[in-house]
Amino acid sequence: MRLFEFESKPILAEYGIPIPRGRLASSPEEVEDVLRSIPPPVVLKAQVTVGRRGKAGGVKVARTAEEAMGLSRELFGREIHGQMVERILIEEFVEAAKELFLSITIDDSAGRPIILASQEGGVEIEELAAEHPEKIVRELVDPLRGLRGYEARRIAKAMGLSGQPMVEVGRILCSLYRAFIDYDATIVEVNPLALTGAGGLCATGAVMIIDDDALDRHPELRERAEGRMEDDIERLAFRLGIPYVRFDGDIGIIGSGAGLATATVDVLRSYGGRPANFLDTGGRITYEHMKNCLDLVFRNPKVRALLVNLYGGINPIVEGAKGIADFVKERGLHVPIVVKVRGNFEEEAWRILEGAGIEVVKSSRTEDAAQRILERLREAV
Repeated sequence: MRLFEFESKPILAEYGIPIPRGRLASSPEEVEDVLRSIPPPVVLKAQVTVGRRGKAGGVKVARTAEEAMGLSRELFGREIHGQMVERILIEEFVEAAKELFLSITIDDSAGRPIILASQEGGVEIEELAAEHPEKIVRELVDPLRGLRGYEARRIAKAMGLSGQPMVEVGRILCSLYRAFIDYDATIVEVNPLALTGAGGLCATGAVMIIDDDALDRHPELRERAEGRMEDDIERLAFRLGIPYVRFDGDIGIIGSGAGLATATVDVLRSYGGRPANFLDTGGRITYEHMKNCLDLVFRNPKVRALLVNLYGGINPIVEGAKGIADFVKERGLHVPIVVKVRGNFEEEAWRILEGAGIEVVKSSRTEDAAQRILERLREAV
């Protein structure tokens, strides 16, 4: 779950990282009220959970109250990378003599946290990383030891800093790492970290993404997660504990496990199919759970076919097969449905599905199932 910037910054402040003075506004009238306590110059930041907001015109500097009011009216209701701007964070303007970049994320290949840092931060950081990777300092962290102070200062020195700024950036890095661990984050980023002419530091831009699977350990964040979901089906799936993402296609997908579900989506696309969703049953292919999964898929009115891909090493796929058969019967579904089932008691599962008139692919190849659902769709036209 990606936090809004107005949510990320107070967390960083709890860890002693300096942030600008700021307040949230949900209307031009509230902007006017904020400007009484935070006089211009100010920065107006559209609150959306997508990247490259600045390049899309979602961050504006206003030198006067009149300019701030005019810019806020332009921002409210504007769409930025598919998200409507409903709130604006208004912050005091911090004059930066230099903009730095600090980030902590997970290096999947190494299975460890990694620190990425540069003395060139700001909106062009993606281009910098692509065109001049040598300007990005990279340091893996041993999760058993954590980040030591001397290691953080060494990274700051490698960024080209010295003296008190080097010491302070090292301290901020250690604080970022603690926040990263404590909040089960996948990314904690400060961009830019403004180095002022007086030598002070301020996190003028911040990003935090929390591991969805860890939200149960952070109930205060979990409550916010459901409320920010705009898609009704994704919101219901979240409530049921079912990983679901809606796509633009017309073939519903159900897979047992994130890897199998992702592979099914990819294989179907490779044959020219258009998946309507990603759905992972997880490790509980029970009768009721399977019916809940099917209900989610068919809540999308675009779905006109279904591909189910199940593997049961320990999962009760027979119960899953019963759930599919009864759901199809109860709903009176007459759309192409192909189910690939392999694993424990697979022959019993095949009999249940075939007895309900559902086509079963007994091959272990997902490619065969994907090709078959596309053939069924063409036959149905």
